[in-house]
Amino acid sequence: MTIIAAADGSALGNPGPAGWAWYIDPTSWRAGGWAHGTNNMGELTAVLDLLRSTRHRADEPLKVLCDSQYVINSVTKWMPGWKKKGWKKRDGKPVLNVEIMKALDEELAGRDVSFEWVKGHAGHELNEAADERARAMAAAYQSGMAADDLPAGPGFRDDAGYGTEAGDEEPDLFSAWASSDDLTADSAAGPAGSGDTTGSGDVPEHLVTEASSREATVLGCGNTAGGPGESLHPDLVCVDRRGATAAPESVLSIVEAAGCEPRELRVTALGAHAYHVSYRLEETSTVTRRSSVWVREDQHHDMGPWLLRYHQVTAEV
Repeated sequence: MTIIAAADGSALGNPGPAGWAWYIDPTSWRAGGWAHGTNNMGELTAVLDLLRSTRHRADEPLKVLCDSQYVINSVTKWMPGWKKKGWKKRDGKPVLNVEIMKALDEELAGRDVSFEWVKGHAGHELNEAADERARAMAAAYQSGMAADDLPAGPGFRDDAGYGTEAGDEEPDLFSAWASSDDLTADSAAGPAGSGDTTGSGDVPEHLVTEASSREATVLGCGNTAGGPGESLHPDLVCVDRRGATAAPESVLSIVEAAGCEPRELRVTALGAHAYHVSYRLEETSTVTRRSSVWVREDQHHDMGPWLLRYHQVTAEV
């Protein structure tokens, strides 16, 4: 499957505080920068970091969307000639940004990488997202932001870029069972993921186990790689036990319940790319009923990861 990403750079003053970013989807992007750099440095470095970040998936085609003809021409037209001439241009002058160019040449070797020009600042969704993050990084360096606070992004999610091109059938969790009106399964006899499940519908046990493992991760008691925050949808709606919709900064504190395991777990397929899960949670000082909706979305012709879209906490009386 083809990984599709936009890469962009920004420099305030050019040269000046500079940033770069590549972007695949809201859960898979990265940004960096310098206190002093150029726009071209940012554009090239965005592509370089994207190549390095996807190196472990080098057997898959990569399509890079750029609004810089300089980057595209450098990589696809001029670089072979520069390399033959000892990294000098036709006029004998040294190639600008030569260290980045050499690194790009090394990373591109043996990979199936294509470049596509897109018009900048014209509403292209991926390009705008990369541009926004590159500019944010440049602004952060301009303001002297502490290194730990820089908006560097989550990096490449290992499940990013999977899926098929538009028009092909998408593999998913529940499509084989989506024709039923009430596809459910219960695990009332034990903790979620314990394997002690009794089915009240046709959802296979291994899918219930996957759903329970995901839920345990956001609760903070799972063993999956990555923190709870990586599984949250950017538009997550969270309702606390008072019935109030939580502010974005409070979501994790409401969802997390470290040390607790979901019981009486019930999974209901809502379609091919969405499901509902409800369960009982015995916390130290209270017992709550939890309800979650998880979704997968088409991220520019590739299916994204499962993300928590809705979560509600209700105190059990």
